[in-house]
Amino acid sequence: MGGMRAGRREFIQSAFATETAAVMHSSSREEGKKLGIPGPYPGRVIAVEHSASIVGGAYQHGPVQQMTQRGMKELTGARSWQDAWRVFFEKGDVVGIKVSPVGGPNLCSDPLVLGSVFDGLNQAGVSNRDIIVFNRYREEAVECGIDKCLPSGVQFQAASERYDTVQLDMGGYDPGQYMEMALIKPGENPNDPHYRRSYVAKIVTQRVNKIINLPVLKHHQSAGVTIALKNMSHGFVNNVNRSHLTPTLNACGTFIPAVVSLPIIRQKVVLHIADAIKASYHGGPGGNPKYIWEHKTMYFGTDPVALDKTGWKVIEAKRKEQGMAPIALSKPDRDSAYLNCQVEHIEIAGMLKLGEFSDEKIDVRRLRLA
Repeated sequence: MGGMRAGRREFIQSAFATETAAVMHSSSREEGKKLGIPGPYPGRVIAVEHSASIVGGAYQHGPVQQMTQRGMKELTGARSWQDAWRVFFEKGDVVGIKVSPVGGPNLCSDPLVLGSVFDGLNQAGVSNRDIIVFNRYREEAVECGIDKCLPSGVQFQAASERYDTVQLDMGGYDPGQYMEMALIKPGENPNDPHYRRSYVAKIVTQRVNKIINLPVLKHHQSAGVTIALKNMSHGFVNNVNRSHLTPTLNACGTFIPAVVSLPIIRQKVVLHIADAIKASYHGGPGGNPKYIWEHKTMYFGTDPVALDKTGWKVIEAKRKEQGMAPIALSKPDRDSAYLNCQVEHIEIAGMLKLGEFSDEKIDVRRLRLA
């Protein structure tokens, strides 16, 4: 017994020494070794506001560029725009950018936000031919014109051609990478593992080594909100509609963190930039015009849980301003049919160490440029 105690003590001392040594290395390149989820800046969220970022419903190039530059420098502590991007990327990386077109043309990833990301990657030495903008459904992105706004060399790829109710087409998905959950659609065979799995897109597993997650800040009927976590969980894998089939058959609360916790996703997603220049507070994920408002803010982080907790509060504040109930207590109406909007997916993701959920551990730095 004494030998076992001594061995355990030595193991703890060794582990502590290793951890201490790791903490001693704090340069940006050393931090780069810890890229992934929650990344080198757990709990840190940078919120950058610019009053002129949208005029007459159109995003404005100069302000958007300023917001992105300031947000990236503030997130990383880098002195320059170039150095900020070099914390995450370098020449030879093949970078995927997950866009968000599900809100339709009224509320989707904007070309100017994408353009600022392309510029940052180029500054870090990543060439356009090594950048892949992607979405699960090609048709969805084409309807928003995302494929038409890409500079020469940048590719657009999709895992599936269009939305369907079966969602088990395998052409664009990796049979060796999946999340399995005891959850199937009515009529499917519960003993067939194919129906119990959501397979990761080959774009994620085989074609890129790093990913930028580019969500839009939105309400969601079944998940409560759709920001960084859900843009990955329902944008990286197939067979997702089993998670929210009907207003009462809803498992988004556990499905979302289960997908994002897959090692292949945790390791590759290194940066989240949430576009909240326009955002929605009800009726999501579609872009219902009567619930869209101009928040004129962008959010930056490596921690999707802290970012989503921050965005959730923003949406709640807007709902309160409009005299609406908090998301978790909301009742079904004609624009949001689900019985329970499962914002608990954010807290469960925190429990799985995908980021910081506790307000005491979240550092939101708010900057107003104009």
